[in-house]
Amino acid sequence: MRVHDLAVWAALAVAGVNGLTGLFGAFRWYVGEPSRVFWVALRIGQGLALGYAVLVGALVIANRHPASNLFYVYALVPTVVGFVAEQLRVVAADHVLGARDLDGAADVAALPQAEQQAIVLTILRREMGIMALAALVVFVLALRAAGTY
Repeated sequence: MRVHDLAVWAALAVAGVNGLTGLFGAFRWYVGEPSRVFWVALRIGQGLALGYAVLVGALVIANRHPASNLFYVYALVPTVVGFVAEQLRVVAADHVLGARDLDGAADVAALPQAEQQAIVLTILRREMGIMALAALVVFVLALRAAGTY
């Protein structure tokens, strides 16, 4: 297998996993149902994106350069997208609690059980929406990387 083919097929693998994960997550977000499968697939997609960034670094070290330098943007930005999305996911709970004038877990624990569950579901849904959108952005970037190598 040529280096060019490896770079393209690896980008397509990153795109495929993240695209399917993003669509599945968007669907589960839409219907309001959390999904453990989504989170596992998301972590696999993030791992593939990170692995692809390492592969790109190895190609640079091996002096194998793409046809366009724009490739590097498309190949490396997915790791940044994942990092930023994780930061947004972290503040999702604070957003939901702040909207209800709750300071933290102690305030939530004082609420009736049904209200606690509704808050947790709202937080999970917001986190899933953020991460599904990030996976879809990685999907597009990986497709562009495959097309510009």
